[in-house]
Amino acid sequence: MDRNKVILVNEHDEPLGEMDKLEAHQQGRLHRAFSVFIFNKRDQVLLQQRATHKYHGGDLWTNACCSHPQWNEDLQQSATERLAYEMGLDCLLEKAFSFIYQAPVENGLMEHEFDHVFWALTDQNPVPNEAEVKAYQWVDSGQLLSAIQKHPEIYTSWFKIALPLMLAYKEKLAYKEDK
Repeated sequence: MDRNKVILVNEHDEPLGEMDKLEAHQQGRLHRAFSVFIFNKRDQVLLQQRATHKYHGGDLWTNACCSHPQWNEDLQQSATERLAYEMGLDCLLEKAFSFIYQAPVENGLMEHEFDHVFWALTDQNPVPNEAEVKAYQWVDSGQLLSAIQKHPEIYTSWFKIALPLMLAYKEKLAYKEDK
């Protein structure tokens, strides 16, 4: 499942062209991405520890999966396929929101993404692809924010930004369902 290109976009997520993934991260160019959050019925978040060999974020903890859709790919289908590839999960993903962020990462690289965030609820246990994922764990969502505050260096930059947004989104959903 090659993901060696990214789709360059403007601040409205309108495609501007394609670029090599590493080059886009070296130049800090805004590009399309997706992040997938998986929760279980105990309100735990599925985390993966990225494989050591990743050119950035290796060994860091992050959300269930994230990647870059390729040119002419359906965004939700791309996220679903990547979740199956990385974590062995087949879930019906729901689009939550999108946001733009820019953050330096190791090796002198820069993340600058228009990130589309998807989520699902499942009690399936993942079957991780060892080429992509070093380990996984289910973590209580209420405790995760404080864990990140205590040890921010063990989490990816995008996860630290996206998690509070995702938890606020879920809280808003729960509030609407209660009314």
